[in-house]
Amino acid sequence: MNEIQDFIAKAERFLNSAEHLLALGDYDSCASRCYYAAFFMAEAALMRKGLEPSSHRGVIRLFGQHLIQTGVFPPELGRILSRAYDVRLTGDYAVGLGVSREEAENLLDATRRFVAEVRAYLEGENR
Repeated sequence: MNEIQDFIAKAERFLNSAEHLLALGDYDSCASRCYYAAFFMAEAALMRKGLEPSSHRGVIRLFGQHLIQTGVFPPELGRILSRAYDVRLTGDYAVGLGVSREEAENLLDATRRFVAEVRAYLEGENR
């Protein structure tokens, strides 16, 4: 399996984990897995373009610059990735606060869309 396929497999595994964590009521961890599912898909799409960012913010910036602004993906996908990053930070680092059930559910739905659209793009590029 090539590296892009490895990233896709990991993203799908993290998305599955997010679904289980939501069912368990662990909304902070659900948000974290959602973010990483989107992050790995974004990284795979950037790799397809020959780009290898060195940070989380770099992935978000380059995804916007090379895949949103060029019309490969709709702007909503860039917003999903940015929102997932922000919600993950709340879940991972905010003490006394946390990710609500509604926020986790909304993020999971958005992440499913993100993963599906990026997967379709990557599979289309393989034809």
